Amino acid sequence: MDRTLLDEIPSKIFWVDLEMTGLDVNKDVIIEVAAEVTDLNFTTIASYEACVLRSDQVLGGMNQWAMEHHAQSGLIERIKEQGKSDNDVQHELIGFINAQFNGKPAILAGNSIHNDRNFIKKWWPEVDRLLHYRMLDVSSFKIIMQAKYNVIYQKKEVHRAFDDIQASIAELQYYLEWFKENAGK
Repeated sequence: MDRTLLDEIPSKIFWVDLEMTGLDVNKDVIIEVAAEVTDLNFTTIASYEACVLRSDQVLGGMNQWAMEHHAQSGLIERIKEQGKSDNDVQHELIGFINAQFNGKPAILAGNSIHNDRNFIKKWWPEVDRLLHYRMLDVSSFKIIMQAKYNVIYQKKEVHRAFDDIQASIAELQYYLEWFKENAGK
């Protein structure tokens, strides 16, 4: 990729959240993806959401935590009713990124986004090639805010990809607003 594209100041952020059958990138798989493109004021420009169709064997092999939370949220039922093939989801997501970023690498953002990136690298390498090497990880802000300023942000734990993106954006906005209000104090 052209180095000048990598060093360009971004005007958009590519927020992503994945739901998986577990956290082991070598064993578990992606079952839901949501993506939202925002400007730097966090105004939504475009969004994408899909469930990945998985066999009953794969869904039944989830760890206890994933099984419980994905059943409770309705995700397992939604996968069975509206799931698309892994290949279709990948290609739709590639098309979405290309349409939104016009060949420029997308800055990936979210909470603990490195884990989502690991799954993207492993299972969707074509998608990974469209992403910038830099990432915006809201959990990095969380560490500083809690440890240095004793600022705790309470967010809902929904464990659905689109809702989790909304929570991540709101959390980052909260921290940035806190800095704005407390600058120079």
